[in-house]
Amino acid sequence: MSGDDSARTALARRLRELRDSHWPDLRVTQAQLREAFGVSVPLISSWESTTTAKIPPLHRLEKYAAFFATRRSLAGDVPRVPSPSELTSDELDQHKKLLAELTRLRQTALRHQVTAEGGGPGGPGDALTTGPWHFPEGEPITIICSQIPEKERARIPFAVPSQGDYIELYKYSDLDSLFELWGHLRAANPHSQVTLRATEDLRSDDLTTHVALLGGVDYNEVTASTLARMSGLPVRQVPDWDGERGPYFEVGDGDDTLRHHPTTVRSGDSVRLLEDVAFFYRGVNPDNRERTLTICNGMYARGVYGAVRALTDARFRDRNATYLRERFGDAESYSILMRVRIEGRVVVTPDWTQESFRLHEWSDARGA
Repeated sequence: MSGDDSARTALARRLRELRDSHWPDLRVTQAQLREAFGVSVPLISSWESTTTAKIPPLHRLEKYAAFFATRRSLAGDVPRVPSPSELTSDELDQHKKLLAELTRLRQTALRHQVTAEGGGPGGPGDALTTGPWHFPEGEPITIICSQIPEKERARIPFAVPSQGDYIELYKYSDLDSLFELWGHLRAANPHSQVTLRATEDLRSDDLTTHVALLGGVDYNEVTASTLARMSGLPVRQVPDWDGERGPYFEVGDGDDTLRHHPTTVRSGDSVRLLEDVAFFYRGVNPDNRERTLTICNGMYARGVYGAVRALTDARFRDRNATYLRERFGDAESYSILMRVRIEGRVVVTPDWTQESFRLHEWSDARGA
């Protein structure tokens, strides 16, 4: 086995080794891991395969580390993953050591995977050719953008169709985000049709492509209806513009609910935005499981722009795309609620590798 092959398959071999010989007098079966992890035996087998290895997401490796940190994982009738509060200090040390080792091996496997798919990690064009905004060649993409209400649109010069200098794009409320995302999608998918739609112009075929929704629940009714249909997603956008602290994103339920408000400064009748709260979601398109759904929204347009720029900004898109791969792996759907800092009129691109930018993360790991 060459050095490259050895590095590429090191994680798979280590996972098999943990199961076979971590405890010399006790061999763990794939069926026991299935019971503990709540996944299928074929999936566990794919993680251990050195020929067709499937790289497990980080949260699965966290379960491996906790499971093999103590023999008490197998003490009951049903194998289980103990919680950190159940582990002794020595077991916590073992958990930390195992997780660090498996995380390092996973990062190596991911680097080899990216190289095999084209381009080296961190090299030019990585996020264009392997990032979340790159789709299989020829598959159509539709951007559904928030639109300004007709009453507000009537006050914008050249936004009325009867005017000679009518500009159709003036009906969209997130032009900065739209312009940024459109260019990136065209560059990342040169052989795919990229269609722009306002909610008032939607056609049935638009909803069964790869769909990107721009804008929040107040100006984009498709975003509102889509989020309302999602079961299990713990994040909600609440446009409470008349409330004491204004609109917010809400995470959790009942007593565990947290509210995340933008940071603003008032001066008379004017409001200056210092920090917005934005939301990025990627999952399966509910209207066509062979395509994806992506949501970029915020309480203000600046937040939408920050969510888009996280994966289009040339300085940050590669590291943020790598973070998504390492954090969520093959999860069917996932989301990040983030801070978006505003410096004057400039939006600072959020760096997801920095914990201070991340307010909440979630994934639906069924099948991952």
